[in-house]
Amino acid sequence: MTMTEQSGALRVLVIDDDHDVADSLVMLLETFGADVRVAYSGDAGLETVAAFRPKLVFLDIGMPRMDGYETARRLRALPQGRALTLVALTGWGQEQISARAREAGFDRQLTKPAGLADLEQLLGAVQ
Repeated sequence: MTMTEQSGALRVLVIDDDHDVADSLVMLLETFGADVRVAYSGDAGLETVAAFRPKLVFLDIGMPRMDGYETARRLRALPQGRALTLVALTGWGQEQISARAREAGFDRQLTKPAGLADLEQLLGAVQ
């Protein structure tokens, strides 16, 4: 058992091609006590999920090559993918993507930048 498993810290993965946005979100999530990893592409996110086994994934919708919708569908197809809580991160309005996000397998969505209260509430709900 690793130290993280012993401490019970929530495992969270941030997948976003914008390094500044992703790294800022990682720092915020760590202030809430989460064990956080980051991936800067959909492909890297899929690899990280397999190795890290997060419970919660924040996933950017507007990434090049493999967008967040395709990444979400591929995450859900993994053996551990059904148990993940997937949160769509977008700079677009909620109503513009909500139906498509649900179809891709997202549980929730947040508009960037995510607020502290929203993050805290979400982390509490997943633990």
